[in-house]
Amino acid sequence: MKELIETIVKPLVDYPEEVVITEVEDNHTITYKLAVHKEDVGKVIGKNGRVAKAIRTIIYSTTSKNNKRIHLDIQ
Repeated sequence: MKELIETIVKPLVDYPEEVVITEVEDNHTITYKLAVHKEDVGKVIGKNGRVAKAIRTIIYSTTSKNNKRIHLDIQ
């Protein structure tokens, strides 16, 4: 899943080397925390959140092996 998020996000940003994705797993959810350079946050979120919504739609449509819910936080 991390590779999928990186594949989607890195072409969008000016500083692809600063894209960091961390995975936090709870009992029922897996949370991926996406951190980008402060100048790239707007590019990842997009106008009215459209890019972020599209990324989340792709991520949420993939199923987890453990049938856990997937959540994406953009920081």
